[in-house]
Amino acid sequence: MKHHSAGFSYYAKATSLTPEYYQTLLDHYWRRSGTTLYRPDQLHACCVHYTLRLDSTQFKPTRDQRQTINRFNKFLTGEAYTKEAARLHPLTREQARKRDSEFDLIERVHEAEYDSLHIPPEPAHVFTITLEHDDFTDEKYLVYENYQRVVHKEQPGEISRRGFQRFLCESPVERKTITTADGKEKRLGSFHQCYRLDGKLVAIGVLDLLPHCVSAVYFLYHESIHKYAPGKLGAIREIALARECGYRYWYPGFYIHTCPKMRYKMDYTPQYILDPEALTWDLVDKRVTDLLDKKQYLSLSKEKPDSPRNDGFKETAERTSGGNQLTGETPMNESNDDDVDTFLFNTGMPGVMSLDEIRSFDQMDHLKLRIDGSGVLFETGDLVAWQRQDVGASGSLKAGIAELVAALGPALVNDLVVDFWNPRL
Repeated sequence: MKHHSAGFSYYAKATSLTPEYYQTLLDHYWRRSGTTLYRPDQLHACCVHYTLRLDSTQFKPTRDQRQTINRFNKFLTGEAYTKEAARLHPLTREQARKRDSEFDLIERVHEAEYDSLHIPPEPAHVFTITLEHDDFTDEKYLVYENYQRVVHKEQPGEISRRGFQRFLCESPVERKTITTADGKEKRLGSFHQCYRLDGKLVAIGVLDLLPHCVSAVYFLYHESIHKYAPGKLGAIREIALARECGYRYWYPGFYIHTCPKMRYKMDYTPQYILDPEALTWDLVDKRVTDLLDKKQYLSLSKEKPDSPRNDGFKETAERTSGGNQLTGETPMNESNDDDVDTFLFNTGMPGVMSLDEIRSFDQMDHLKLRIDGSGVLFETGDLVAWQRQDVGASGSLKAGIAELVAALGPALVNDLVVDFWNPRL
């Protein structure tokens, strides 16, 4: 558990995760940064993080989004190609009518890719997209360096190959290919979706492909394509990937309602928001956005007419003109880190197990442990000091493992192995 000026987050280091396990983590308010997993404490944060997801089967691009795709496609093919292709490969009257009256998302995002074009004639630009392993290459790093320097205004000394590798090329999520019920192959794991224009890498979508979603980790691009709105193009293509390949949902990463730079995520609809306490999904409609405008912290399960009223420090605070803070609480950015109790069970972090629930949790003595390289797994109850330690004694081994279990929740414990040996940690 760590405390920052923006609030609390619980951190864990992962060495190996199945895609199925990480999918469940996402649906329990976790995300990863490289091999580090973290779960934010929404209640005490000045910048509250919410998990969103979009149902790609319900997605209908806006006029602006359709125009962005069409403009980029016209740039790729060029006027000369369009005229000559119309002469050599004319559409039927029915095909032309359908294209003019309908916007087929899958068809439109692929239509200017080189492999989708009728050749001859040759297009103005050769555009390809490949899904590659998330390995480090100098080609990828050059795009990252340009993006961080030009778009994020980072200084050269702040950008490094090791930083890129650790952040975007090291993932604990295992890669594998499964066969779906309809006989199609489906790739799972961490990948780089690489966009190349005339043979040059110009953009990368860092993705976790999971059983039920395309999870967007990061999107970066070279300044040379900035005028074509690559961020929009990348988001739309990731949504199309979710629909086309059967992942269904697109997770755009954490959403901070008070951050103007994140408002773009709400441009893609319909979005659903994950309740931090009930871990249920609710459609983001006008009522929800109005509540997000008004509330410092929002748990929609507490807003329903039949829900119990929040008590004590769990009372949701109104937003004030003086900044984001909880009623009766010191703003987090004014607190002294040395004076903050970071023991998870004393924080009131929403959506985690309480100390009483942990004490009555039967599996606490049977959690799997890896303590050497033999491949043999032990149980927590095998530890000499386990029975004499108390889960409520902050700083003890037992309390530390109890915090991890509480932050994960019962649904994630069965497949958990606490690793004390792995040399990569």
